[in-house]
Amino acid sequence: MASRLNLFNWWGRDGGPKGTPVIVKMENPNFSIVEIDGPDSAFKPVEKSRLRNAKQVRWILQLKANRAVGCLAWLGAILWALLRSIKRRLILRQGVAVASERLGNGRLMLKLIKALLAASLAVLAFETAAYVKGLHYFDGAAADVRGLFHSAYAAWVALRRHHIAPAVQSLSTFCVALFIIQSLDRLALCLGCAYIKLKKIKPEINGGDPFQPEDPEQGQPYDFPMVLVQIPMCNEREVYELSISAVCQLDWPKDRLLIQILDDSDDDSIQCLIKTEVSKWSQKGVNIIYRHRKVRTGYKAGNLKSAMSCGYVKNYEFVAIFDADFQPTPDFLKKTVPYFKDNPELGLVQTRWSFVNKDENLLTRLQNINLCFHFEVEQQVNGAFLNFFGFNGTAGVWRIKALEDSGGWLERTTVEDMDIAVRAHLKGWKFVFLNNVKVVCEVPESFEAYRKQQHRWHSGPMQLFRLCLPAVIASKISIWKKANLIFLFFLLRKLILPFYSFTLFCVVLPLTMFIPEVELPMWVLCYIPAFMTLLNILPAPKSIPFVAPYLLFENTMSVTKFNAMVSGLFQLGSSYEWIVTKKSGRSSESDLISAAESDITPLNQHVVRGASENDLPDVVQSKDQKRRVPAEKKSNKIYRKELALAFLLLTASIRSLLSAHGLHFYFLLFQGVTFVLVGLDLIGEQIIE
Repeated sequence: MASRLNLFNWWGRDGGPKGTPVIVKMENPNFSIVEIDGPDSAFKPVEKSRLRNAKQVRWILQLKANRAVGCLAWLGAILWALLRSIKRRLILRQGVAVASERLGNGRLMLKLIKALLAASLAVLAFETAAYVKGLHYFDGAAADVRGLFHSAYAAWVALRRHHIAPAVQSLSTFCVALFIIQSLDRLALCLGCAYIKLKKIKPEINGGDPFQPEDPEQGQPYDFPMVLVQIPMCNEREVYELSISAVCQLDWPKDRLLIQILDDSDDDSIQCLIKTEVSKWSQKGVNIIYRHRKVRTGYKAGNLKSAMSCGYVKNYEFVAIFDADFQPTPDFLKKTVPYFKDNPELGLVQTRWSFVNKDENLLTRLQNINLCFHFEVEQQVNGAFLNFFGFNGTAGVWRIKALEDSGGWLERTTVEDMDIAVRAHLKGWKFVFLNNVKVVCEVPESFEAYRKQQHRWHSGPMQLFRLCLPAVIASKISIWKKANLIFLFFLLRKLILPFYSFTLFCVVLPLTMFIPEVELPMWVLCYIPAFMTLLNILPAPKSIPFVAPYLLFENTMSVTKFNAMVSGLFQLGSSYEWIVTKKSGRSSESDLISAAESDITPLNQHVVRGASENDLPDVVQSKDQKRRVPAEKKSNKIYRKELALAFLLLTASIRSLLSAHGLHFYFLLFQGVTFVLVGLDLIGEQIIE
């Protein structure tokens, strides 16, 4: 007879199988082995599937043992690799660098986090000593005051109960209210998306799609408008060739298409490579122009503004914009430009992004979840019900008249795309979002690049909000549209979201562990976040296994987003600095196929050649002469704010363990470990020393 571990009894809960488990083993291997779990089990009929001879049982046990050993070895390897990375980056400092705190008010935030960490460690040590001495003030009970230590502890309890707890409770209540409001907004967006799917609502072309007529014999010939294509870039060594190649293969009459390569590179070798690529396509009959600015004022907005000032732009009706890593399909213009037909109020057609490297690492998978929700839910719902959404800066087609009527590109913020969209909306222009038209691009593969990108995306909107608020209030649009712009578009989704996410889960929650008078409800900590995370992940159903990492990582990114929001709102630090997102130059399958067809004959011999303003060389250099300059040696970073918050959360988890808070302990523990991984740059692209 052998006893078996009963998890129900181990947790102190009633239920589970009753009686003493018994294993009966027969000496003859021809007999079966039956496991008796209860007093009546021996008299119940035995299923045939449960009959096993001795050899089969031995094999099953060996298989289970091998699986257990393999699982332990796998976990051990992960733990060992993590410990090696921590040792290499914290102790030996091999191949790592301390991240700069220039992003906004990073230094001030780091000092505040360090102060909270020091205070939490001091309080933890003080209360642990008091607990050892028998002063059980964790539940608020009173005790006799004896000695200096007892007096100090009683004074701390009084201070905590009468002064600190009310302030923390007020902050907690305020953040929870914001959390509920933002969750309701997110739920409304999801319901709107479900309604669109149910009713099969999608934008329609007036008069039907001219390239897919129901009756080909009755289809009228399409009058192709003049289209300008712009590719702004800056030091895009890895992706310039992919984007130029994709745009030059757009299926559109060559005499009604002009491509502008707007290069802001300050590297002579990159300029030479781009010039060579432009010259190659120009000799193949593509109407393409290379423009280079010596002074990079206004960043991308200044680049686009300079290009739109050319005299020949007045001959074009529409402009399509692509960032340097975007690779549109040849039929992109045929799927977007027809929506402008007989629709003079339409100013913008925005398409969706798809990502060639979404499965590269954990960081790219998590970004794919966020961006899929942004396009599938936010952009689609706003486009269907409001005819307005924020321009994504690329993979869109503008009516040039709408750009000019809205004041053109302005250099006042780092989110020039959102700026022009807001001003066009105030002028009455309508937008269309095409969820079924996708353009391949990249997401950042390293945390350093992703962090800088998110800083720009969250500081720029706050800059814009300060600048355009008077114009929104004074505009002639309806009260509902003004309320949507101010309270939903800016305040709720750009300011409140990073504020409560950082304050509630990274500041208030750890504080409640040291202040037992304040407690966050379980539905705030677990139920609503889990439900909202599931809603966020539904547009990318293949990412459902990453629900928990996504929730923890988004809380970790709240540090960067909150810092960016504050710096943009109050014009702190480097809130106007534009840092180009590094790209790897990964190709899609269609790019590899088109690259194999190196000799492409011109589709139209009568082409207007675009002369370069910088005198492009007439002779195309061979590929052997294209020598790429080695890129800068990259290194992983150590992020001090994230590490300081990791230690704060882990300290709070120890305090919650002493207080038996249950779920709070697990949340703080896993969130603290996530901050450690991010702080040591162990997520995303890894640098091999």
